[in-house]
Amino acid sequence: MANHKATKKDTRQANKRRERNRYHGKTTRNAMRDLMAMTSETDAKDKLKTVEGMLDKLAKRNIIHANKAANLKSAMAKKVATIGNVVEAPVKSKKSTAKNATGATKNAASKKAASKATATKVAEAKAAEEATPVATATPVVETSSAPVEETPAAENE
Repeated sequence: MANHKATKKDTRQANKRRERNRYHGKTTRNAMRDLMAMTSETDAKDKLKTVEGMLDKLAKRNIIHANKAANLKSAMAKKVATIGNVVEAPVKSKKSTAKNATGATKNAASKKAASKATATKVAEAKAAEEATPVATATPVVETSSAPVEETPAAENE
């Protein structure tokens, strides 16, 4: 706990500011959530103006960063612009995320199948090698009939 009057006052002021900032931040988040849930284009456009003002005030008070406010406003403007369009074009993705019956993605399943095919080809090649007779010459070992001389160290023992 603070021991000086000025430190105690500063703590009280910081708590007030924190509560006020939390209130404004939460109110703005709720307004953004309500805006994203809207289905009427005219209501959404009106609400967008108020939410943009709220975000600008949060950025002005340094509750959120100015770039974050700009990014949020941009995202909400895009969302409001799509409310009027009934037909939305499907978004093409680079990777297929559709899952098969086992729960694996198609890409993972195809990789797994490819590795299985490669493994079976290798196994078939090994089996074919073993099945074909290989003409290898057996080494001929010559045995000489000459007697082996004993070394003098072996005689002493």
